[in-house]
Amino acid sequence: MYRKSAPARAAHAAAGEIVGTVQGHRDGHGFVIVGDGQPDIWLSPSEMRAVLHRDRVAVRVVRHDRRGRPEGRVTEILERPLQPPIIGRLLNEDGVWLVAPEDKRYGRDVLIPSADALGGAQAGQVVSVLLTEPPALYGQPVGRVQEVLGEIDDPGMELEIAVRKYGVPHEFSKAALAQAAALPDEVPEADAAQRVDLRDIPLVTIDGEDARDFDDAVFCCPAHVKGRGDKPNGWRLLVAIADVSHYVTPGSALDADAAERATSVYFPRRVIPMLPEKLSNGLCSLNPRVDRLCMVCDMLVDAAGGITAYQFYPAVMNSAARLTYTQMAEVLTNTRGPEAERLAALLPHLLHLQDMFRALLAAREKRGALDFDTVETEIICDEGGHIQSIVPRTRGDAHRIIEECMLAANVCAADFITRHKKPALWRVHDGPTPEKLDSLRAWLGAMGIRAPLSDVPTPLEFQKLARSTAARPDAPHIPAMLLRSMSQAIYTPEKSAHFGLAYDAYTHFTSPIRRYPDLLVHRTIKAILGGGQVQPPALPEPDTLQRERLAAIAALNKAPAKKPTKTAAAWQAAGAHCSACERRADEASRDVLAWLKCLYMKERLGEDFSGAVSAITSFGMFVTLDAIYVDGLVHISELGGEYFHYDEARQELRGAISGRRYTLGTRVRVQLARVDLDGRRIDLRLLEPDSAANAPAKTAKATKTAKPASKRSAAKPAASKRPAPAPKRAKRSNKRGR
Repeated sequence: MYRKSAPARAAHAAAGEIVGTVQGHRDGHGFVIVGDGQPDIWLSPSEMRAVLHRDRVAVRVVRHDRRGRPEGRVTEILERPLQPPIIGRLLNEDGVWLVAPEDKRYGRDVLIPSADALGGAQAGQVVSVLLTEPPALYGQPVGRVQEVLGEIDDPGMELEIAVRKYGVPHEFSKAALAQAAALPDEVPEADAAQRVDLRDIPLVTIDGEDARDFDDAVFCCPAHVKGRGDKPNGWRLLVAIADVSHYVTPGSALDADAAERATSVYFPRRVIPMLPEKLSNGLCSLNPRVDRLCMVCDMLVDAAGGITAYQFYPAVMNSAARLTYTQMAEVLTNTRGPEAERLAALLPHLLHLQDMFRALLAAREKRGALDFDTVETEIICDEGGHIQSIVPRTRGDAHRIIEECMLAANVCAADFITRHKKPALWRVHDGPTPEKLDSLRAWLGAMGIRAPLSDVPTPLEFQKLARSTAARPDAPHIPAMLLRSMSQAIYTPEKSAHFGLAYDAYTHFTSPIRRYPDLLVHRTIKAILGGGQVQPPALPEPDTLQRERLAAIAALNKAPAKKPTKTAAAWQAAGAHCSACERRADEASRDVLAWLKCLYMKERLGEDFSGAVSAITSFGMFVTLDAIYVDGLVHISELGGEYFHYDEARQELRGAISGRRYTLGTRVRVQLARVDLDGRRIDLRLLEPDSAANAPAKTAKATKTAKPASKRSAAKPAASKRPAPAPKRAKRSNKRGR
């Protein structure tokens, strides 16, 4: 991390200065991110002229706006980290060559001083630029073209931009590719000799239609679990997971590349895998009717959904079938249909899976685990890559069966590691902070929902609240508000509970092809089984793009107060690194999805749509369009000539004269007014509200005003583009447990 030493920070503090990191904003201003619970300090556009996004600076607070928010002046640039290449479009304005950055937080165009620095690029092309001179108060940053990516309209260009914009590693090292190429295409019999042979067990994989890497396979049959009697009173569940650790060994080139990536990144039509294709789609993938090495969690599940016993062991398997969720759903809904007839040999095992799932689901509900149904979309493209439609992903029992099987295996892995007191990365999900809990209580009270949440609420309280409000007209928005109140899940070596799943301890074991923490858990389990020592993870040095993410994650990690040992520090670094890479992958995926949605809507400019308000801010409201599942912003200026008050507690905009209200769920008619591809933003114009949803309220007490009162708040509409979205159900890249 780039930080000033404690004495240096103290010296600046003594001089009345604050040390922090610059975060630029697309509108030209910026903020100094201080951390440690201190408020961010606003920097005016003139202050931003001489600094760059991610610079480490000392700043002096010169004034506060009427809301008490500080505005600062930069007194010193303490450190300017090596900047990654800037991605942008090459422009020629009156003979002057400029690159307009894709990441608008950089604020200013980059000057290309001569034709020699163009690298053969043509006007309008997307390029990456290395800075040769930083910005000055009266001068632009200067750079040279490092790489020409192509034309902005080229198929897949949004992906090429995203992986570079967010620093996603997308090329394997030559050493890693050579190591992968040297591996056999099939499993040698010698590798299977010392393992449990499960090749006669009809294990099956169940995934989405577009899946290419198959981490897991399952098998279920009736079993006598506990008590007296000979009749089965439970099930035996086998969850077989690809044994990636057999091929990716600590310190190898493959391990170094996997550690750097830490996760696969899933985009529409393309995946940036954690492992080379030879492994991810081949030797490690549990493809049908071929031998594969695996690690097995072998469990006994009783009729109440409790896991009464389990064991882990290395095995060799041969998948009996590659099933899709659609096929599984057809079998479960019609056991005499054509799909069931085709899978007649597997049908009994699939039905046992369904019966066991019901028991696991009952246990899940009893312990209070959260399971909110949120709308998740996918983009349907034709063979040429053009968007045909945006549709909601369906999530039925077929999906949930696999989810529950993976959760069971992950919990067993957590228990196994805990019992043997070995280090690993835990998946930790904290409940609401006191501040978020207060905001949630205020919103619930404002909406007339009586929910006496305790000071340390349990998942069961949240579950009961969602169920008790299921009949309300605004019911779809209540789970979203509950989810927003929770913290983001992280990886950390300090064991703690998983709030959302209502587990005292939880880890990730089931997806080592695409998640590095799972690979580390496999190594820990193998070390326990073999009686060896767990080797601490070795990670690459973080690049400049990751430093700010690592700093944020490190603050969330439950690190001990005393100075950790070298081994403990390695595990802490691994947790922060894997969490940061997960966020990086999410940011890149969201960016591409937003770009594609904007591209799709750009052809529909001027069209009218109906929709519902999905988020309220001080600068306007976001509307989710019916049947299209795209969000757009209705700016505060589009609501009419009157003054609108923003009530944060009620999540409401209210007209000062008319009393007209806009709140979550309000139905409106809008027109698509503008699409900003560069800004990933869709602007809507309000046509007419539905009268019933907007009747003036009898009482109105504004807590905040919607119209900005300072320079900082004036820029608010673009500052975040929309409020932090509610955490959604995991995408396919995280389908095996949270």
